[in-house]
Amino acid sequence: MLELPVDLPPELVPLSWLLGVWEGTGVIDFATGDGDDDRVTREFGQRLSFSHDGLPWLNYHSYAWLIGEEDADPEPLVTETGYWRLDRPLGAGDPGPAMLPGTGESAYPDAEAVESLRNADGGFDLQVQLIHPTGVNELYLGQVKGPRIDLATDAVMRTAGAEDYSAATRLYGLVDNHLLWAWDIAALGRPLATHASARLAKAD
Repeated sequence: MLELPVDLPPELVPLSWLLGVWEGTGVIDFATGDGDDDRVTREFGQRLSFSHDGLPWLNYHSYAWLIGEEDADPEPLVTETGYWRLDRPLGAGDPGPAMLPGTGESAYPDAEAVESLRNADGGFDLQVQLIHPTGVNELYLGQVKGPRIDLATDAVMRTAGAEDYSAATRLYGLVDNHLLWAWDIAALGRPLATHASARLAKAD
């Protein structure tokens, strides 16, 4: 049974099932070329967290490691961090730009006001910003509808030295109290294709 924190901002209620720390394993399966030897298939472990600090967005952090032979030490793989929020116009009650504080009341102070943000599909539009230490920043747009989230990149920014990575989609769902996700990417000159997926459980 899902229990909502008493201090949860109303805008986070549609995303509340994500809150907490999740851990589990997944599989990378991506063709980097046309040959049989140009396919990466590896098992990985992952620990990710969704938290909030009283503001109307979720803080996100993920750490993953490769799983090797039995008794072998895990090999650090990747991290990513970012922010998840309902996609709606910002107003005077919102902080920013930079460190400027809001100058008025929130436009969405309660559940009734948040309900006005529902889209024609019955869900809520989302904006997700993810930052990778390898020089890739992603802006995803999508929606949350019940315990399912669909995202697709609206923009990808890369540093001059970053590897080719041009687009992605991500799917998240809550199934039998587990967080399942799948991530498709267009990278290394390849079109959008299956990349990785995982099944995570709430950590104690």
